[in-house]
Amino acid sequence: MTWNIEIENIAGILDGKTTIEPGLNAVRGSNWQGKSSFIEAIKTALGTSTELTENKDSGRVKLQTPDRDITVTLARENGTVRRSGTPYLENEYDVIRTELFACLDERNEVRSAVRQGENLEEVLMRPLDFQNIDEQIADLKREREQIQSELSQAREAKKRLPGVQEQVTQLEKEIEELREKRDEITASDSEEGTNEDEDASPQQRLSDVQTELNQAENQIDRLERTIERTEDRLQQRRSELESLEIPEDDDIEGKLATARDKLQQIERDSEVLQSVYSANEMVLKENRLDLLTEVERELTEDNVVCWTCGNEAQREEMEERLDQLGDKITDLRAQKEQYHDRVQELEARREEIDQAERRKRDLESEITELEDTLADRRQSLDEAEERYRDAQEEVEELSDAVDETVEAISDVESKIKYREAELNDVRDELSQLETRAEQVETLEAESEEIRSEIEELRNRKDRIKHRAREAFDEAMDEILSRFGTGFETARLTADFDLVVARDGREASLDALSEGELELIGFVAALAGYESFDVDEAVPLLLVDGLGGLADDNLHTLVEYLHERTEYLVFTAYPEYTAFEGREIDPSNWAVATNRQAITD
Repeated sequence: MTWNIEIENIAGILDGKTTIEPGLNAVRGSNWQGKSSFIEAIKTALGTSTELTENKDSGRVKLQTPDRDITVTLARENGTVRRSGTPYLENEYDVIRTELFACLDERNEVRSAVRQGENLEEVLMRPLDFQNIDEQIADLKREREQIQSELSQAREAKKRLPGVQEQVTQLEKEIEELREKRDEITASDSEEGTNEDEDASPQQRLSDVQTELNQAENQIDRLERTIERTEDRLQQRRSELESLEIPEDDDIEGKLATARDKLQQIERDSEVLQSVYSANEMVLKENRLDLLTEVERELTEDNVVCWTCGNEAQREEMEERLDQLGDKITDLRAQKEQYHDRVQELEARREEIDQAERRKRDLESEITELEDTLADRRQSLDEAEERYRDAQEEVEELSDAVDETVEAISDVESKIKYREAELNDVRDELSQLETRAEQVETLEAESEEIRSEIEELRNRKDRIKHRAREAFDEAMDEILSRFGTGFETARLTADFDLVVARDGREASLDALSEGELELIGFVAALAGYESFDVDEAVPLLLVDGLGGLADDNLHTLVEYLHERTEYLVFTAYPEYTAFEGREIDPSNWAVATNRQAITD
């Protein structure tokens, strides 16, 4: 249940952190140690304050509760302080009632109003301005009108239920009678059929033949559509076959073999010449002719004995012959590329011819299959048409025999279907009426509840005023029983004027001590705390600025406030005696050295 809080550049605290425990939390310290600034930091986390340290551009409060983690950041922009992050209190109504009745520091408006002797109605009733009571009443009225409309329909449905139920019963009876009549006609026809034909009555045979006629008709329709699709496909394949062109062969295989042989011959010649060229070039380039032959070196040029033929030759002649050999190698490479391209061209042409021939064979095969399929389906169509003609002739023959029976049965069947459709409609209507009728009590309860809510909202202000005065009186009685005040009692008038009695007479507030005014201020704030159920919004009370109370009175007030909240955080000077609870030591906090930035 511990609350952890970290503070940075809030009011007079530059850096600090501590914990708040359930029960009493006394912030004990001397002036300018950050007591009041700590209260402001908590208010910042709650969302009721934005007091950034003077000369600082940003500040931050992190509050960790058992339920959630909260981070509120303050930043100074264009001379104003802007808040970012989601504080503990998000609803404007919760913020205002907490600020007025739970944040009881020296700047609290209720305490200030009491010190100034002002009328308390405006400040104690201010949260009502944020509840939008008129809008809530208007919304509830619209909701009530909708419910009243539905309630009227439900009551009307409840009235109509007996008549519709009777209509359902009557229709069920008529349908049952019609079915019995249909069965009688069918049974009579079956007896006639048994006398004439042991297998089936004319009506049964007609029904069977009509079924066969329909089947034949459906088969004809399917076959005609299938034949049409097959003919279209056959025509497409024939057209494609006619338009298919197969490139001329022109002995492509022979040409390709010749080109490949020529390419291989050129590649071998090129490799041989390249080997000879590379070896001789290396000998000349490295000037190592003496490894292969005799070299006669002279001033003008070297004479060399050719190592292949044994004849004498000059080095320049040998280099010239080597260059000629390089040129021949270059020519062979060019021929090699030419024949390589020729081979690729011939291979591509051969593949094109092969693909065209395969496509031709596929088309011819598919055309043959389609022609066979088309012939089969045309034969099936002829057979189906013959079946259709036979069945049609038989239907005509049987129709005359069963016309009267069919007409009678058809008439009864038609009436049955009409009554059944009417029965379904009436049953649906009955179901809807039953559903609506069942809602009468619920809608009446909802209407009454909304009426009560509207009445409650209309009387809310008067009720809260009455509750606030009662809470003030109750709190004042408890305060007077615990404190030895110099006045006998204090109360709020119907207009929320504060009246104090001393020695049986009304006394002026100016005659009260600072401590007595502070006690009355706390009583007034607690009256608002109880009237607006502030404990539902925030489970703590913040108290600061109690320097006007003596030690024993401060202890008494703290104990009294502790009974009304889960967490009580208050400030106290070192000279006050110890409290039975957690004491928060501000000495570890870094505070602003400029006293103008500190509220203590």
